[in-house]
Amino acid sequence: MGVRLMVVDDHRLLAEALASALKLRGHRVLAAAAPTTGAAEIVVSRAPEVCLFGTAAPAEPGTFDPVARIRRERPQTAVVVLGPVPSPRGIAAAFAAGAAGYVRHDERIEGVERAMAKARAGEAAVSPQLLQGAFAELLNPAVQPDDEGQRLLHMLTPREIEVLVRVAEGEDTRLIAAGMRIAPSTARTHVQRVLMKLGVGSRLEAAALAARTGLLDRAAGGRRQGPDPVG
Repeated sequence: MGVRLMVVDDHRLLAEALASALKLRGHRVLAAAAPTTGAAEIVVSRAPEVCLFGTAAPAEPGTFDPVARIRRERPQTAVVVLGPVPSPRGIAAAFAAGAAGYVRHDERIEGVERAMAKARAGEAAVSPQLLQGAFAELLNPAVQPDDEGQRLLHMLTPREIEVLVRVAEGEDTRLIAAGMRIAPSTARTHVQRVLMKLGVGSRLEAAALAARTGLLDRAAGGRRQGPDPVG
């Protein structure tokens, strides 16, 4: 027997793709929507049996606020979270907010259906493997990966950090030299050193790497606070 459900995800294409797949398998999809912040309003108005709630950041504060509201205002609807392999904090936050289940977002469609059926029946829809993984991380916390942005930032001198910020703002060698009151040849040397230390071959690559790793935000923040003394 098909489940009356809705699918929400911050990525509309993912929500619509999953909704289409479930329709083909005989389920009645009342809505496929994005972003997840609007999930509560749709659930309250449509009253599905199950809401599939997709998130890429289960441990972020506020992620499951809509789930908590659904639990308060439409307790008959079971919410099953679809998310990445979670940290213990993420999976705990989902259930603390009132979720009935947690399924990995790379689970096969059959696994999603099993979770929906369990949640509709009032059972906890979470795989033993997922719980084991969460408990294992609690007992043996993984070493946190290096902060790449911070590591790269430490490789640069204060003057090179200023050069990087200017490069990211689109300044050419002439503008960099004028803004820093240095010779164009000196500015060019600083730019080359920045590129070498970051391991990139162009100014565009340097700016992209800085933005991707958060280095640019840190560098710009330091620049706003005032330049460090140049050694």
